[in-house]
Amino acid sequence: MSSHLPSHVPSMTMWWPLALVLAVGPVRSALAESVVQDPALSGGATTIFDVTPNAYGRALANLQKVRWMDMLAGKAVFMRNWYDQPEVIAGPFSNATGCGSCHFKDGRGRPLRELGTEAPLLVRLSVPTKDAPSGRHEPIYGGQLHDRAIPGVVPEGSVEVRYSVVKGTYADGTPYTLRKPRYHLAKLGYRRLSPKTMLSPRIPSPVFGLGLLEAIPDAAIEALADAEDRDGDGISGRPNRVVSVRDGKVRLGRYGWKANQPTLEQQVASAFSEDLGMTTALYPERNCTPKQAPCKARPAEAGGPALPEHQLEQALLYLRLIAPPARRDVTEPAVVMGQALFQQVGCAACHHGEFTTGEVKDISELSNQRIRPYTDLLLHDMGPELADGRPDGEASGSEWRTPPLWGLGLLETVNRQVRMLHDGRARSFEEAILWHGGEGARAREGFKALDATEREALVAFLRSL
Repeated sequence: MSSHLPSHVPSMTMWWPLALVLAVGPVRSALAESVVQDPALSGGATTIFDVTPNAYGRALANLQKVRWMDMLAGKAVFMRNWYDQPEVIAGPFSNATGCGSCHFKDGRGRPLRELGTEAPLLVRLSVPTKDAPSGRHEPIYGGQLHDRAIPGVVPEGSVEVRYSVVKGTYADGTPYTLRKPRYHLAKLGYRRLSPKTMLSPRIPSPVFGLGLLEAIPDAAIEALADAEDRDGDGISGRPNRVVSVRDGKVRLGRYGWKANQPTLEQQVASAFSEDLGMTTALYPERNCTPKQAPCKARPAEAGGPALPEHQLEQALLYLRLIAPPARRDVTEPAVVMGQALFQQVGCAACHHGEFTTGEVKDISELSNQRIRPYTDLLLHDMGPELADGRPDGEASGSEWRTPPLWGLGLLETVNRQVRMLHDGRARSFEEAILWHGGEGARAREGFKALDATEREALVAFLRSL
């Protein structure tokens, strides 16, 4: 247990029913204004100090006690195995048995020893058409390939990954090796894919700090956009504009690898629909197509969606109340040097260091917090190096939302594996940087030009996040 916490404060990531004891409470809720500037506070007064394998699953440090039981109820929804009674609520198709089976300890995938050699992958599918060049769902398999199904239904297929070696050298002559993935869909259960199908592999993202990201005002994100690169720095981030399922309005996207979801509610409901095969009020149709007769023939759920509205709200509240972990070793010389190099080589041009959240009427703990997620939540063209060739909303096939970096240094501690970038190809911080192209090419070349000590310092900074 972190020395910053009382020894009796347990972890929110303990499995049910151990989660009856909440890792919540005002551990640092009485933060004085004078220490809010502490660079260790990734989430302002919400920041939790924990360096254990439970670091991604702790409640906001300033959480009011009145919310404890509601958060517990949400955690039960999030951690439930929905396939213990598949004939009742789940399926027919899915990629997981529950939220926690992908977001192990609220992080990014399960330990590799439980997976084989790779992080879990799902594959998004779409086909370009004349009226929708950015793509519509693949006509047979829909918008996502599902590798699981309930008894009596054939799964849609599986994804196989093969790697080729890419070798290079740093400016000082030190060699490095990257892995370039190629994807193949196998064991297809419902005929061939359309030959024009566009594939986009994705790995799960950590789920802490999402309430704080939701609380960033749109104007603060839009102020960072520079679609025409008017300042000539080679960085031209722009927002993805997507339709809200709730009200039909076009809104700023901020969740997902391509910022294709405008609200946390829609992100969560979409995950229940696509990943778990569960209908909700926002997505009342099953995730099967007219070409999949066993799926379509299954009787409709009685009494409304498989996931009732109140349970969707509970899961949503749980995710809004998970805190980002504090930074560590912020005054160590190597970390301080690495932070300066992070700025110098250009990483901070996209990985924006700081925001202040707006007023959050229903959860005041999230309001007016100075946070350091290291993202601008904008789309950036990362070039052919990382392109999946599949547009999503206004995002092109080579554009990706800048992923937040907070908590990255605890990834191995929590999930016992390091797989980064959208498809998990990067096995280290260095590899993740070296795959950057397009708008990230200048930062990549700047990193490659550093000597060994400087490279180690920049990585030390990333490990401190």
